[in-house]
Amino acid sequence: MAQFTVNTERFDPYKNFKFRVKWDGKYVAGVSKVSALKRTTEVVEHREGGDPSSSRRSPGRTKYEPITLERGVTHDKEFEIWANKVWNYGSGLGSEVSLKDFRKPIIIEMYNEAGQLAIAYKVFRCWVSEYQALPDLDANANAVAIQTIKLENEGWERDYVVSEPTEPTFDEPSPT
Repeated sequence: MAQFTVNTERFDPYKNFKFRVKWDGKYVAGVSKVSALKRTTEVVEHREGGDPSSSRRSPGRTKYEPITLERGVTHDKEFEIWANKVWNYGSGLGSEVSLKDFRKPIIIEMYNEAGQLAIAYKVFRCWVSEYQALPDLDANANAVAIQTIKLENEGWERDYVVSEPTEPTFDEPSPT
């Protein structure tokens, strides 16, 4: 079976460096790293009384791993605004948590080398369980300051409306 149905001449899988993250209908500025989308299903072992000594296995509970987003520290406040909906220090007794809107769906989009949307995933009921506003600061370092959020979620699915794009072809220059 062909790995690519529209671009049958393509053999290389997509690269992992062209992507964007969207929530509240807007792309989030500067996201430079997204951890893997991973789920694990527990194995339930069982056997009947008359079975031989070996066990049978069946699927049990499925767990979706948290997703970590990283980006350089800028003046964009989206990470902090969302993290503050889960816990906002100093906001007053009883209003530290925004129970109404601390969960939200996100979309993770992957692009091909030509910048065309190739694959998208919808991640459901995300909320910020960990927020790092600033990294360790070191006067002797030569690095970008990175902030992170860890998103707990209740599952994800591929957006099958996003189909394989027709990739552009470039004609070779004619010898003159």
